[in-house]
Amino acid sequence: MKLRLPGRRDRVTTATQTAPDTAADGVQLVKSSGKGRPTPKRTEAQGRRPGPPPPPPTTRKEAYARARQQQAQRRADTRAGMARGDDSYLPARDRGPVRRLVRDLVDARRNAGSWFLPVAALVLVGYFIPSPAVQNYTVLLWFLFFLVIIVDSVFLGRRIKRAVAERFPDQKATKGVVWYGVSRATMIRRWRFPKPEVALGADV
Repeated sequence: MKLRLPGRRDRVTTATQTAPDTAADGVQLVKSSGKGRPTPKRTEAQGRRPGPPPPPPTTRKEAYARARQQQAQRRADTRAGMARGDDSYLPARDRGPVRRLVRDLVDARRNAGSWFLPVAALVLVGYFIPSPAVQNYTVLLWFLFFLVIIVDSVFLGRRIKRAVAERFPDQKATKGVVWYGVSRATMIRRWRFPKPEVALGADV
């Protein structure tokens, strides 16, 4: 009987037979040790990293100063969230997609009501001018401007009702949202809060 020493073909066959088992073991090891969710990005992990807690205050004055600093930071975060229209920071009257749509409709058009404060200041100055003619023209300007605001508000209210009915058919009451839009339209654009998120003339 002739003995055959293991050669290259035997080593290849042995490696081929053991490779699937090793791969399967590796897959099982990865599955058993995995977290079941994608690995977070480096920036996200750093953002969630709390870091070492600050040392406790040693005096009452230091504790009071730290509390004031934390309150100021919370107020700053709240103002920033309200300014950018984050619903988690907005009051109840400004929350929801319907109110956001109304704000965008108002901010995308030129409203006569946005001139309310400048015209009111001009009328107030005219009242103090000791001239009957100037005062009469001031009163006439005031009434004409109010008429323009009323007409413009009617058109704005119709547009708000139509847009809300098309995009939010389940929204039954539109009286509140119309008044919300009209009152926002009477403010100067840069003074509106939350701040406008659309440009003038944008297609909303």
